[in-house]
Amino acid sequence: MGKPTGFKEYPRQTVPYADPFERLKSYQEFLAPVPEEHLKTQGARCMDCGVPFCQSETGCPVDNLIPEWNDLVYQGRWREALERLHKTNNFPEFTGRVCPAPCEGACVLGITDLPVTIKNIECAIIDRGFAEGWVTPKQPSHRTGKKIAVIGSGPAGLAAADQLNRTGHNVTVFERHDRVGGLLMYGIPNMKLDKSIVMRRVNLLQAEGVKFITRTHIVGDDDTPVDSRPENDAVTYLSIHILRKDFDAILLACGATRPRDLPIPGRQLDGIHYAMPFLHHNTQMLLDDGQVTTPLISARNRDVIVIGGGDTGNDCIGTAVRHGCKSLINFELLERPPLQRTAGNPWPQWPRIFRTDYGHQEAATRFGHDPREFAILAKAFIDDGHGHVAAIRTLRIDWSKPSDKAPFTEIADSETIYPAQLVLLAMGFLGPEQSIASSLGLETDNRSNFKADYGHFATSIPGIFAAGDCRRGQSLVVWAIAEGRGAARAIDHYLSTQNLAAQDRAMTCF
Repeated sequence: MGKPTGFKEYPRQTVPYADPFERLKSYQEFLAPVPEEHLKTQGARCMDCGVPFCQSETGCPVDNLIPEWNDLVYQGRWREALERLHKTNNFPEFTGRVCPAPCEGACVLGITDLPVTIKNIECAIIDRGFAEGWVTPKQPSHRTGKKIAVIGSGPAGLAAADQLNRTGHNVTVFERHDRVGGLLMYGIPNMKLDKSIVMRRVNLLQAEGVKFITRTHIVGDDDTPVDSRPENDAVTYLSIHILRKDFDAILLACGATRPRDLPIPGRQLDGIHYAMPFLHHNTQMLLDDGQVTTPLISARNRDVIVIGGGDTGNDCIGTAVRHGCKSLINFELLERPPLQRTAGNPWPQWPRIFRTDYGHQEAATRFGHDPREFAILAKAFIDDGHGHVAAIRTLRIDWSKPSDKAPFTEIADSETIYPAQLVLLAMGFLGPEQSIASSLGLETDNRSNFKADYGHFATSIPGIFAAGDCRRGQSLVVWAIAEGRGAARAIDHYLSTQNLAAQDRAMTCF
């Protein structure tokens, strides 16, 4: 694939971000335009490796045909590359922007050199497809008459809706927020994924026949629709039991939305927030031109501490710096990762190495140093005397010396107090909300996720399926897409089986 000697001749060159000084001035996407020749050269680095681990489950959860479209880009056959890309990935414009690219971690070239820039090429293919007008609505050739409800409009729900609609089923997607997209809309900042990109795909799905109902929260408490919110909220509560009567199958794709807390002294103080409300309100403000129904959590002129070192923490950093925070520190419980793979982290595993993402780079540009503090443990939030957080008391920890109570030891005389008038908790999620599961008697696993075997996606209640983070736990957008596609196959098989059973019953009447 690609040029046979390309991996020897061309070094890896990623698509550069815009200059951090410039991108901090706005919430616009930070990827710089890239010449076609650059992409063809990078596609030429794809090796004829025999066994492309990049497209296996070790690499890409949706099994993207990566070597094939790399080669087509190298040859300048962009429309064919788009066709190959869409065979496995419903939304490459999302994964090409926000996926951490496990495919690159599994690239065979990565054994001895830097891997192929797969993510950049994927994004360029789909962006060109839209720019050239190659991506157009395609209505299914027939309708089955079957009705499917999808609860949640994140990547898993959208992927399932897309697949089921193509099969000819009538799909209705329920979203409790005011806009479709779930995590894609309100969990990922605009500079990382412009919301016009999300709406472009949503509008396409709508034109193909998928129905979207927003501001509707599916719950399990009652048998009748309830609107218990104040009038200005305009969110309708609708019982899952009503949906069971009206639809032939239901897919739960409602995400893992229960955030992990930090129950240390002072947690009740004002100014301590979960990451998602902070990110949600910021995006809503941008989309509504400053008009929001709830107050914006502002970092302006505040000392900000972000607790949690994952993607969500990084997004909080980039957003807080754009707000104009006074200072910013990012706490990470784990040790600083190594610069290179260790013996315990061999290829083709995802390389657990030290990385600097866009938010870290922007904070370093603004304040002159990397914002991260590793191997640090928050012990207490300190009151300013008026019920608002003023600082955090911390200790350093040593992971090389486990204790009886934890896999680390607290280091004596290492106490440090960091000023903080805003604390953002970005420590991950514990699973889905439990209202629906409790009302239905739905079986859950030992992590409170909706129990449904991978590949079958059927819950303990006939006709109800689960996919995405609510089934597997907090994960990647690309895994959500893979789960949505798999759940769609399972639902289609279930409905087909139901049809055959109905036909068999009808035959017994003669």
